[in-house]
Amino acid sequence: MSNVAAPKAGVFVAPAKRDLAILARQLVDWLGAHMPGASNIKVENLEYPMGAGQSHETILFDASWDERGQRRERGLVVRIKPTTFTVFQDDMFVEQYRLMRVLREGGKVRVAETLWFEEDPSILGAPFFVMEKLVGRVAVSIPSYMETGWVCEATPAERARLWENGVRQLAAIQSVPLESVGFLARPEVGDGFEQEWDRWSRFLTMIRSVRPLPFHEAVWDTLEKSRPDNRPPGLAWGDARLGNMMVGDDFDILAVMDWEQPSLGGALQDLGWWLFSDRMKVLVRGGEPLAGLGGRDETIALWSGITGISTAGIDWYEAFAGFKMGCLHVHMQDMKNQPPPEGDFADTPASLELARMLGLPRGSANWAGR
Repeated sequence: MSNVAAPKAGVFVAPAKRDLAILARQLVDWLGAHMPGASNIKVENLEYPMGAGQSHETILFDASWDERGQRRERGLVVRIKPTTFTVFQDDMFVEQYRLMRVLREGGKVRVAETLWFEEDPSILGAPFFVMEKLVGRVAVSIPSYMETGWVCEATPAERARLWENGVRQLAAIQSVPLESVGFLARPEVGDGFEQEWDRWSRFLTMIRSVRPLPFHEAVWDTLEKSRPDNRPPGLAWGDARLGNMMVGDDFDILAVMDWEQPSLGGALQDLGWWLFSDRMKVLVRGGEPLAGLGGRDETIALWSGITGISTAGIDWYEAFAGFKMGCLHVHMQDMKNQPPPEGDFADTPASLELARMLGLPRGSANWAGR
């Protein structure tokens, strides 16, 4: 969650909450050093976004100042590098900032304007960057936008516009020239596909060091034995879902957010993530999607029609995305010192659906003792 005017729906999900009065004073001093023409700087209306923002501490605020005889103001966002509650294994905080600048300059993928990057951890306890705050709505994940909130309250025609505009922005990511994001390459690992595979291989090794995860290991083995031949190159956003887009009143997309784990993993990585995310939200609703939101086949057809990229093997990419989400769920429960509410990680709704997709035994009773 990044450049959003805080939605009132949802719950507080940030990993920690700092004293915002102290933060305001720190930001006043810091902005003063970065805005030499400004005086009488004020920082007000600090707040955390609701319903999102678990991986990076993100605070919205408004700044005002005097400059050249005029009073100026601007909505801003500070995004702080995680140091303790680290959802992701790979530190890509700098790459996130650099990528957002490339996307902004390219103009096809809509992102907030990034303004300053601060490397010194002594100021806020960790490096951070500041960007513009856009005013719009976000389809929050907690609680799900398919269960409550403005998406549910919209008409089917409005939801159809939202879905189409979201998929069009998802497709626009594949128009980014890969030479402009070469800083994401890891040639020591291999091509982009191997880079993404290696990332999650290491993630699985990390989480299974805490406890045996026979189901996740079986999913990994199944995916490894069936790796797809179709591996189109492309930039991967890393968390491709409607809930990471800011939406205007006209149901168009104002910004694509949360570029925390990008890679050169290939064009189908994001499409697979989007599809599995949608799949799970629809299952929670009992298998009935909200009228107007395009289904799986419609999403694949629209994305492929825009990008011109073959979606052969998309079932594998969708299952791989489900595996990634499952690994993240395990890790987050571990960081919170919470057992899985279902009793075992093989019993979560996502795991049960993933087992069904891959033809694996379903439920912890089939994996106990393995």
